[in-house]
Amino acid sequence: MNGTERRLWNWDYTWEVLPELVKAFLKLTLGITAAAAVVAIVLGLLFALGRRADASWISWPTYWVVEFIRSTPIPIQLFFVYFGLPVVGVQLSALVTGIAVLGVHYAAYMSEVYRAGIDAIPKGQWEACTALSLSPRRTWIGVILPQVVRRILPSTGNQIIALFKETPFLIVIGVAEMVTVANQFGGQNYRYIEPITVAGLIFLLASYPTSVLMRRLETRLAR
Repeated sequence: MNGTERRLWNWDYTWEVLPELVKAFLKLTLGITAAAAVVAIVLGLLFALGRRADASWISWPTYWVVEFIRSTPIPIQLFFVYFGLPVVGVQLSALVTGIAVLGVHYAAYMSEVYRAGIDAIPKGQWEACTALSLSPRRTWIGVILPQVVRRILPSTGNQIIALFKETPFLIVIGVAEMVTVANQFGGQNYRYIEPITVAGLIFLLASYPTSVLMRRLETRLAR
């Protein structure tokens, strides 16, 4: 930014930072969100099934793992994985660490979403599968999970939106997503209000319409 103007808002500076913030948003923030969401959706289902397992040696460890993940903050998990695992010889890049931590963290919450969806399946559905002598695999894949997915779709969307808004935490391990770039601009120019405000507006423009769509979808599916 040229000069040392201390106006409340500098539009020249705003237009200077906007392209870089949009680039970081499209290149990293959205990519991290998508990759972590896939991890959360797949691993969340495994957690949910693990907690429903008849064998206590599966259900109890799964329960405590999920509770531990949900009860610890994301920055602590990021620090532990990025700085702690190298002590035992496991070295992950900052980007992989961010995706893994966000994905696993939200998998713990997704497991509760799946659990609620599974518990909402009428008992008669399970009894019908038993009466038809369907194998457990066919019962889950052909009957239960399709109904669960339909029921949890709005909640899943809300969890992904929440995950999306957690990506700024990756600043603690140096991932150059949008908020990190905004912070870097602010540090270089000793002026944070424009880059941070623009980053916040980009988050708003990306998340609010999706939130509205999720609410409408939830209302539609509830009919």
